[in-house]
Amino acid sequence: MADLLVTFTTTHSDATHIMVVEDDASLAQWISDFLIDSGYVVTVANRGDEAVEMIRTDEPALVILDVNLPSKDGFEVCHEVRSFYHKPVLMLTARGEESDEVSGIEAGANDYLIKPVRPRALLARVQSLLSRGETVPSSKNSRIFGELEINAESRSVLMAGQAVELSTHEFDLCWLLSENANIVMSRDDMVGAMRGIEYDGFNRSVDILVSRLRKKLGDTSQPPQKIKTVWGKGYMFVADAW
Repeated sequence: MADLLVTFTTTHSDATHIMVVEDDASLAQWISDFLIDSGYVVTVANRGDEAVEMIRTDEPALVILDVNLPSKDGFEVCHEVRSFYHKPVLMLTARGEESDEVSGIEAGANDYLIKPVRPRALLARVQSLLSRGETVPSSKNSRIFGELEINAESRSVLMAGQAVELSTHEFDLCWLLSENANIVMSRDDMVGAMRGIEYDGFNRSVDILVSRLRKKLGDTSQPPQKIKTVWGKGYMFVADAW
């Protein structure tokens, strides 16, 4: 099998571009054909290292990423591209262990689908992720995540155009989490990066601060979907949930 398989269709020049990273050539072709029939433009790669460069160059609207890949596995690819790629990543795996799902979330994946892939389930996940839009930091001092805008220079936060009043610690936490979007931060990491709060492994000061921030930013669903709790690990600011 060749090191890199690339399939590209220009049937619809304005169609949404999806990249499929899968080392099983027959499965990659099946997914590609199905998505093309559904109206998407598709690029296919079967190596992790090649996928990183293709994602950087092609900037697809969404990446479907297999876990088991030559050269770099899907977790490594996802973690690496999150430094420059702010659009949805859907991970595929033949393994259903909870540890794999946690690893995918920690690496920055937005969703997780277990093989064998069912076409309607795949299409539903793709459409759902694409409907959430993308996240692009607008400048060094300002970040925009959907309806959320955070400005470090003015220390202000807007949600859907409305000002959100945050305390000093709440703003610092919001900026810190957004700076590490799609990365799980432990409580120790958060305390180490912020001044004026303490965490000895037993008190709830960090959890209380996160709870207050969620409430003010409207992350009130159960469980929260914008600042997620990753049990036993910490918290993760989800870039495309705003």
